[in-house]
Amino acid sequence: MLPFRKMHGLGNDFVVLDERSAPLRLTPARAAALADRRRGVGCDQIISLEPAGDGADVFMRIRNPDGSEAGACGNATRCVAALIAAETGRRQVTVRTIAGDLSAEVHPDGSVTVDMGAPRLDWRAVPLAEATDTLHLPLAEGPVESPAACSMGNPHATFFVPDLDAIPVAALGPLLERHPLFPERANIGFAQVLAPDRLRLVVWERGAGMTLACGSGACAALVNAHRRGLAGRRATVALPGGELGIEWRASDGHVLMTGPVATAFVGQLDLAAYPA
Repeated sequence: MLPFRKMHGLGNDFVVLDERSAPLRLTPARAAALADRRRGVGCDQIISLEPAGDGADVFMRIRNPDGSEAGACGNATRCVAALIAAETGRRQVTVRTIAGDLSAEVHPDGSVTVDMGAPRLDWRAVPLAEATDTLHLPLAEGPVESPAACSMGNPHATFFVPDLDAIPVAALGPLLERHPLFPERANIGFAQVLAPDRLRLVVWERGAGMTLACGSGACAALVNAHRRGLAGRRATVALPGGELGIEWRASDGHVLMTGPVATAFVGQLDLAAYPA
């Protein structure tokens, strides 16, 4: 039997598996089966802890419910940082991902701040399918239009709307995620600016659908709102699952995300019982 831990950041939930001593060789089909909320454990992403090598404490691999691999996940990074801090007794942790290294600090109250790095604003880095002004994409669907885009280790497009409650996120999200402008698909955020230091946000995540919270999406929303002149460099981003503190630091251009983590339960599973 394989031990696992079910964790979440503001309801964005993960099955965390430890592959540091031996690889589990998770296939896309098996990851998707584990993520299934009726036939598996159920989660927004499968998180595997792997050896990192020099310069980091752990490598974090992120698999979506459709079996695809994600480059970054802010809420999962906080969860993993809290686990490694509990193991090592150190509050400073470096988590390696396929998108780069993320440094994190675990605070005495249990919250975690992650340095998500600098946003990538060039159209090639998002990436987009053609040369485009990332501040105003030529994109519209139903009641939303002209999002701003950036990469936070994964592609994000943020639509700014006057009334978030009036937006049919579940209908628009899958259409926009797979728009031809996004060759690697995109996370689609719908943001309402309540004040220069407060945003409401719902995110349709590529490969996962609508989640209760998206950490990298909250970072992208603040970055794009500031670029549009709608918000300052520091704001509280209210998501369906709770609130994150986001700062786009002026000194080095890095984005800092602070929020809670929680363990829902621990258990064991028979990996061989899931389709390979």
